[in-house]
Amino acid sequence: MTTPNTALVTGASRGIGRAIAQRLAADGFTLIVNYARDAAAAADTVTEITAAGGKAVALQADVSDPQQLQQLFSDAVQAAGPIAAIVHNAGILPMANIALEHLESFDQCVAVNLRSTFLLMGHAREQLSEGGRFVALSSSVLARNFPGYGPYIAAKAGVEGLIRVFANELRGRQITANAVAPGPVATELFFKGKTPEQIAQLAAMNPLERLGEPEDIANTVAFLCSQDGGWVNGQVLRANGGFA
Repeated sequence: MTTPNTALVTGASRGIGRAIAQRLAADGFTLIVNYARDAAAAADTVTEITAAGGKAVALQADVSDPQQLQQLFSDAVQAAGPIAAIVHNAGILPMANIALEHLESFDQCVAVNLRSTFLLMGHAREQLSEGGRFVALSSSVLARNFPGYGPYIAAKAGVEGLIRVFANELRGRQITANAVAPGPVATELFFKGKTPEQIAQLAAMNPLERLGEPEDIANTVAFLCSQDGGWVNGQVLRANGGFA
């Protein structure tokens, strides 16, 4: 019997998610490229992976929707077989102060960033093969407490709490569960709404004095999904150049 080598990456149509999918494909995984809305971008990710000699298929699902997520896993297993690694990258970053008029933004952020993590973990418990890997994306902004990041920080703090509990609940199955917490990374999501001055200021906050690149985060995730990362469990790796 062959060892399962399929990896599911949520939010893999662009940015960090695309870089993670490409790196895992280069490491020999067959990729399930999940996306919520942009089918064209997801198709581009698949094209880039296959052009480099990898295997990938794009599957649409809103990961905060239980029914869509159930269908995603069913389709993923049918398309590529048992799942060996799940990387939960999908997320949103609504800028909203802690104020009553921003309750809707808070609820949306919790649904997409935290509730989806709980749902993915539930499916991972059932779907991951022995020795599998679960990685969720958090954020190093938790250590900075910037105004306007309240909903996002609350959701990502919840993700880090769930990771630690989930690692303990998987005892006996040789499955690891970890989180990666990037600092500022040069993606479309990061640049949106920021002035050049703000971008330069954030880039200079870490001792390496640059923004992270999507590949920096992908390399960290790839380590956790590899055999070499098998002794790291229940941890949050802050891949941020010393940002926090």
